[in-house]
Amino acid sequence: MSYLVKSKSARKIVGQMNLLGFATKEETNRATLTLDVIKSSEIEGGKVDYNQVRSSMARRLGMQIAGLVPSNRNVEGIVEMMLDATQNYKQPLSHKRLFGWHSSLFPTGYSGMHKIAVGRYRTGEMQIVSGAMGKEKVHYDAIPANVLKKEMEIFLKWFNAKSEMDPVLKAALAHFWFIIIHPFDDGNGRIARAISDLVLARADGTPERYYSMSSQIVVERKQYYEILQKYNIALRHHRLVNVVLHCLKMLCWLQNYRSRGNQKD
Repeated sequence: MSYLVKSKSARKIVGQMNLLGFATKEETNRATLTLDVIKSSEIEGGKVDYNQVRSSMARRLGMQIAGLVPSNRNVEGIVEMMLDATQNYKQPLSHKRLFGWHSSLFPTGYSGMHKIAVGRYRTGEMQIVSGAMGKEKVHYDAIPANVLKKEMEIFLKWFNAKSEMDPVLKAALAHFWFIIIHPFDDGNGRIARAISDLVLARADGTPERYYSMSSQIVVERKQYYEILQKYNIALRHHRLVNVVLHCLKMLCWLQNYRSRGNQKD
């Protein structure tokens, strides 16, 4: 199926959901956002409690559901970031907003047992890895810290500018670009996915989410990291064509998950 056909087909999902009753749409939105938070953490090797996420999401959305439980600070922070990205999708993306998201993800100032710089960009070099501690696999090297602020300025200017670019393409490019910069000590993947969700919410013209990008990334996590690793090889050899091709692979992948969500409704 061509890019344009896939893109148009994917956008029908919101229209189809609008044919359903308010209660059904409300519950679908809450369930999707809950799943997105859980899967986004899972991609990073973390695990959050389903009932805590479900309860936090319901409270923040003003929903009355059975079985609410207290949520810890980490869960509240992840939910807060996700809802800011999707509910306030009309607001511009800024350094300050990104710093707020990052602070929400790490309310204690620690990532696990390690103290990290919270609410500000990293000052050291960074490698992107996956796997358990002691068995990490290096996928690529992030851009040097000394050019990070300049790169983020360029990224934010592009992101906030009015554009005729297809929103699915923009969501994929924004995700890929942010991951390549990797501006924070930790939490970059979760923030990149929130940025993509923000773009898609803008495209759909609604804060309600009826499909989960993070769920599809979990399914295709191996391919996800392969794309990033191939980017690193291409960059080292200055093969920019390869970088573009791998970025387009990510785009096609994003289209597929939206189309699959469309087919399920």
